[in-house]
Amino acid sequence: MVNLRPSDLAREHGLSTQAVRNYERDGFIPPAERGPSGYRIYTKTHAVALRAFLALARAYGHSVAGEIMHAVQEDELDDVLMIIDRGHEQLLRDRGTLDAVAAAVDRLTAEPALDRTADPTPYGIGELARRLHVTPATLRNWEEAEILAPERDPATGYRRYNTGDVRDAELAHLLRRGGYPLNHIATVVRQIRTAGGTDALARALEDWQLRLTRQGRAMLAAAARLSGYLDLLDSPAP
Repeated sequence: MVNLRPSDLAREHGLSTQAVRNYERDGFIPPAERGPSGYRIYTKTHAVALRAFLALARAYGHSVAGEIMHAVQEDELDDVLMIIDRGHEQLLRDRGTLDAVAAAVDRLTAEPALDRTADPTPYGIGELARRLHVTPATLRNWEEAEILAPERDPATGYRRYNTGDVRDAELAHLLRRGGYPLNHIATVVRQIRTAGGTDALARALEDWQLRLTRQGRAMLAAAARLSGYLDLLDSPAP
């Protein structure tokens, strides 16, 4: 068994030795044994675990990667797989939303205008929030940012979201997940509403498509790293 120092693990990934110690403290890699002088002794298992954690962090984010590594340490393989499945499910939803928005843009560019009164069954704010898995407060924030402009029921004053509003909300949700600020989203939505130039939207969708592709590749790489780590843990000790 080859002993490694914190600096050996850190150097491979351009990390500080303190970062490696923090990952150990937080349970993202296994606890290290201590030598007679009190220094940490890392092994190949720690190196493989660190590679797996960092690959997972690139694919799913730091928090989710930590959840996965904790589940691995606790030998809860079903929990590990469930967390990964949720990540793939979210990626699939994002792809579906992206396709839907792209299709909506194609329809908009082919039509002179959108009839915002054509939907006979508009959504209420709670219904639309549930559809998007956001809070009603989020929808109100988007309205304040001039992303959404729902009509009001004359009798009750309640917001009514028709087909066009739902499309705008789906678009806002997609772009927010892509990290776009509200003012940028508002500009894009205004362009779509007026069926004017869609260059900004096309660039945004292309950028998000690239993000999804990169994330999918990162998930594949993370799966390989994690599988290698699990195989190492399952192998008999020398």
